[in-house]
Amino acid sequence: MPRALPLNAAFRDKCANCAFAAPTVPDAPPAPDAADREALLLRTAVEVLLPLARLCVAQGLHYAKAGELFKRAYVHAARERRAAAGDAAGRDVSQVATATGLSRREVARLGAAGAPRALQRTTPATQLLTKWLADRSLRHRNGRVRKLPRQGPAPSFEAMAQAVTRHVHPRSLLDEMLRLGYVKLVDDGASVVPLPVRVVPEADEARLYGFLAANVGDHLSAAVANVLHRDRRHLEQAIFSHSVSGVAVAAAQALVAAQWTHLLATLVPALERLIDEDHAAARAADHRLRVGLYAYHEPLPAAPAAGPEPAHADPARA
Repeated sequence: MPRALPLNAAFRDKCANCAFAAPTVPDAPPAPDAADREALLLRTAVEVLLPLARLCVAQGLHYAKAGELFKRAYVHAARERRAAAGDAAGRDVSQVATATGLSRREVARLGAAGAPRALQRTTPATQLLTKWLADRSLRHRNGRVRKLPRQGPAPSFEAMAQAVTRHVHPRSLLDEMLRLGYVKLVDDGASVVPLPVRVVPEADEARLYGFLAANVGDHLSAAVANVLHRDRRHLEQAIFSHSVSGVAVAAAQALVAAQWTHLLATLVPALERLIDEDHAAARAADHRLRVGLYAYHEPLPAAPAAGPEPAHADPARA
């Protein structure tokens, strides 16, 4: 059974920073003035926008189109803020223009408030894979996921597919999971085994971008809400170091993957029980929840090359 891996104390002490922030900080420094806050915000915006700019440049999306999207996002955010304050939505062009710095003509051109964000829906393939990976009874003692017979009574791929959905035939669901690279056939096609978990389905470009938008969007929304409301309403913490080798990074990635396996096996059954309790108590299902884990690494920039030694006059020849 997978278990949580403790954070090595020596690594923790050597990390550049451990972001276990508390809701209140004693002896907090005085709040920055408007100019300082704007400077902080601009530096933050550069860090947040640069990865998005890399994606746009790599995929050939020119600035004119991206800039238009940013204008629309500004208008949408301003209207969200007005709605949260209880202000009427009608005839708000002047107020939105003032809040965003856009002209009234631009706000009017951008039209009514944008369409609500489309919710990311699970698919039978991802539901089945999640259920399979989270079921501790389908793991060996060393934590490895068991292969399943392709057909037959539970535990089998066919039985699990039918438990997930009755609207897709198990054979069609298997074909889709093979296409996405989630599973492979072994034992001359008699058994199914999951492949190492991929961050995103490489064979499905639409869902590839969908995961990028949903995961990064929610992560950024959590961090922004914590900054705006100063109440740590969302868990958003990290541990990082600026002094590790490539060998250490590879080992850390394996540790993080093990932690995700443990989290998946623990959290999915717990959430399923909570949802069942909601149904039993007839509670309104009026919230959504996303829980994620990520790890990122990159080489540090190379140190600038040392210049030539400055010439010195030889006292004996001066």
